[in-house]
Amino acid sequence: MLENPKRYTITAALPYTNGPIHIGHLAGVYVPSDIYARYLRLQGKDVAFICGSDEHGVAISMKAKKEGITPQQVIDKYDGIIRKSFIDFGISFDNYSRTSSKIHHDTASEFFRKLYDNGDFIEEVTEQLYDAKADQFLADRFVIGTCPKCGNEEAYGDQCEKCGSTLNATDLINPKSTITGETPILKSTKHWFLPLDRYDDFLKEWILVGHAKDWKTNVLGQVKSWLDDGLKPRAVTRDLDWGIDVPVEGAEGKKLYVWFDAPIGYISSTKEWAAREGKDWEPYWKDADTKLVHFIGKDNIVFHCIIFPAMLKAEGSFILPDNVPANEFLNLEGNKLSTSKNWAVWLHEYLLDFPDKQDSLRYALTSNAPETKDNDFTWKDFQARNNNELASILGNFINRVVVLTNKYYDGIVPTPNDFTEVDEQTLAELKAYPAVISSSIERFRFREAQGELMNVARLGNKYLADEEPWKMVKENPERVKTQMYVALQIAAALRVLSEPFLPFTACKLSGILKTDLNLSWKDVSERTDLLPAGHQIGQAEILFAQIEDTEIQKQIDKLEATKKANVMENQVVEPQKQTATFEDFSKLDLRVGTILEAEKMPKANKLLVLKVDTGIDVRTIVSGIAEHFSPEEVVGKRVTVLVNLAPRALRGVESQGMILMTNNADGKLVFVNPDTSTSLSASADGVENGAIIS
Repeated sequence: MLENPKRYTITAALPYTNGPIHIGHLAGVYVPSDIYARYLRLQGKDVAFICGSDEHGVAISMKAKKEGITPQQVIDKYDGIIRKSFIDFGISFDNYSRTSSKIHHDTASEFFRKLYDNGDFIEEVTEQLYDAKADQFLADRFVIGTCPKCGNEEAYGDQCEKCGSTLNATDLINPKSTITGETPILKSTKHWFLPLDRYDDFLKEWILVGHAKDWKTNVLGQVKSWLDDGLKPRAVTRDLDWGIDVPVEGAEGKKLYVWFDAPIGYISSTKEWAAREGKDWEPYWKDADTKLVHFIGKDNIVFHCIIFPAMLKAEGSFILPDNVPANEFLNLEGNKLSTSKNWAVWLHEYLLDFPDKQDSLRYALTSNAPETKDNDFTWKDFQARNNNELASILGNFINRVVVLTNKYYDGIVPTPNDFTEVDEQTLAELKAYPAVISSSIERFRFREAQGELMNVARLGNKYLADEEPWKMVKENPERVKTQMYVALQIAAALRVLSEPFLPFTACKLSGILKTDLNLSWKDVSERTDLLPAGHQIGQAEILFAQIEDTEIQKQIDKLEATKKANVMENQVVEPQKQTATFEDFSKLDLRVGTILEAEKMPKANKLLVLKVDTGIDVRTIVSGIAEHFSPEEVVGKRVTVLVNLAPRALRGVESQGMILMTNNADGKLVFVNPDTSTSLSASADGVENGAIIS
């Protein structure tokens, strides 16, 4: 663990641009990394907070095939949606790049070429899965089959999402092509492999010895499992038509494997940022006094703790990550988040329903962050966090302080008199909080850190409740000046300390308190004049509006609808009757007729007795439409008649045919006839007393 680094390079996992991002991504990676970056900046640290779109995964090609568009169109669409979501939720990247950019293609190609020239790859001809019908090799997610480790029948060729195991496509039992559904065959192809086994001793020493005390147990556990199983060479190229060309002779038609290319995206994004800012990028990746921290989800541990470090070690000039604080998974209302099943809360959709509540979601996700185990997001808990904590504790304290200051002193911070022991103790507690919160953040315990932030608001509420300035103002107005001064210092401290966790709230507090002063984290721990006497503050405004039950029920109903839709989609619909052949259908004699007469069937609420001119004769038809039409309405109507239906006696009247009817877009029963755009379709299940109701 690097002590007192000169600078920090913070990376957040590159999101796939095959869809928008949801709360699981925000909770697992982007809010924690943003808290860390904002905290370091408040301490005056040199920070490069880096991310970008991962645009070469097989998932991109799959999405393009599914939607009938090009991979470039897919990445352009979702890169825009993802970028906007990050901006909307205050994720303060110093640079957000794209792996489709020229600077990344050049950087990844140069990296590969250096390892190639150094002899760090193994070149092998191996048997790979091949879809003969699609005429292409099947990489990663173009294959689905049974996981050899847990038996999940829907494991992908690169990973089992049920048990988290990293796989090769050839490991799968009963593999199927996701392109055609065919069983693939094995076919020879040449690829380049990174011999991970060469780095076995280095990785054990570096991680299991060097970082045994400061890395999270879930990270160490997964790494140890891989190392105990024995590392094997890992392919760094693929047979694909989308990605970065392998930059060597004899590699035509081959691309860099996305898990070789993607982490290099951190380096190319840093280069892009440095060029724009007039900086030198190399110290952020090559100086031993730089602390490199990767924020990822648990499904990326192997790639960031074994494969990428092995790549960096092989290249030789790069620093290695100081920490990889991977989080576990976030579930939604008791079920695993699933993009394919739409079981998610999408960030861009959340803002449509809660346009001013970015911090409410950030707070709820951090309060329940899956730091050591999978956790569950529920809408009821989200509501409770907003109403009972943000509004009732933090919002309530700020409101009381600002309202009283404006009421007693026209919004001007009063000059305090002598501090009592209670005042001194309260200010001393306040000064201690930055160090307490820092300790939690620097150990990547963001839930704990945010809890300490709320304790600062509780300190303020307790101080006001105990001192009761609204009562004291009548007895000893000079004492109240000191009380309000102390309370205002707590409010100013909250403005600083809340910024990593609640950036939008911190911005509102700046406006309310008019703190254009450059207050730092250190100031809170050292000063008692964060808001000096004579400073003019603004008017009170609601920081956190209450979330109503109806708003939450709307979200729960939306998820229930999704659940029902998924059940319906997975149901196997059995035909209700035997399949009709063309010969069966050709037996039907359908003719256009005109209703000449109509009267209600005696003692029958549903039946009309009709006289219909079919063009070949006039016949009697009994139709069950009396609840929808009066006899007068139907006389003169042109209708479609099934004339060769066997006659049937209904209440003593022989019905000599059947009239076709259907429901329109409004659900209203209408006649199927050639004078309207109503389609000629009928269901035998709708047959009722002479009327076919489709």
